[in-house]
Amino acid sequence: MDLATVIGLVGAIAFIVMAMILGGDLTMFFDVPSVLIVFCGSLFVVLANFTMGQFFGIGKIMGKAFMFKIESPEELIEKSVEMADAARKGGFLALEEAQIDNPFMRKGVDMLVDGHDGDVVKATLAKDIELTTERHEAGIGLLKALGDVAPAMGMIGTLIGLVAMLSNMDDPKAIGPAMAVALLTTLYGAFLANVIALPLAAKLTLRKEEEKLNQSLILDAILGIQDGQNPRVIEGVLKNYLAESKRKVGEE
Repeated sequence: MDLATVIGLVGAIAFIVMAMILGGDLTMFFDVPSVLIVFCGSLFVVLANFTMGQFFGIGKIMGKAFMFKIESPEELIEKSVEMADAARKGGFLALEEAQIDNPFMRKGVDMLVDGHDGDVVKATLAKDIELTTERHEAGIGLLKALGDVAPAMGMIGTLIGLVAMLSNMDDPKAIGPAMAVALLTTLYGAFLANVIALPLAAKLTLRKEEEKLNQSLILDAILGIQDGQNPRVIEGVLKNYLAESKRKVGEE
């Protein structure tokens, strides 16, 4: 579980709710028309921009911001050097029984064992990286769209509330509910965009970059093993994926 995502969202929501409670009765911040305009309206507008499959996969997409297991580059480098040693000593067939948890690395190793040409291996794995990135970007785009639409729906709700208010200036009892719709839709729109949608989109962007870096590292490792490069040479090349400070720690 990504504690940063959980703590960040829970903390932000907690302080907002605390401010509401300190400002008075919490129920005065709830308005059904405002909820319908912002939350329901925003979801349907986003649906219009994407396919049904992409839209209804939003739950799984958002889940990756909270639960996402990925190996560190250091672990992948260590595993790559281990496989390079095994391949130099026993050939590619020695990798067939290797314990490899990463599916992308497993796919590359299987292609080596099957004797595929280097260009085929490179093209296949590069295409896999491209498609994985596209899938990430589709989810990120959906959340960013929600972040863009929610404030706009809040503004629409505000205008609806103002029209209702101005149309009933002669009825003091109608002014209050109309003003609540006008203000609360803006609040809901800002909340949905800036507390939920955009932070999750940013976290998924980080996840995309992490996975892309790992897959690029694995691709270089697989190609190095196929070329029969010395494991120390492969390790040196792969360490370029690490920050300068982490390279020095590894060397020490």
